[in-house]
Amino acid sequence: MEGVFGVLKEDYGFRRFLTREKQSVKVEFMLLCFGYKLNKLHKSIQTQSLGVTLYKNSIS
Repeated sequence: MEGVFGVLKEDYGFRRFLTREKQSVKVEFMLLCFGYKLNKLHKSIQTQSLGVTLYKNSIS
């Protein structure tokens, strides 16, 4: 779990929340988590570790 926070801080440059309200901070954190997981999924697809491609190659 600690590695995720390291990635968010170093790679994403995340240092502090931009909002102050509890609900807004929660939404901001969820968006940050979504971006992290989406990036991880994209990397998995690009390296073909999932066995699924985003589109079929029509070049013969």
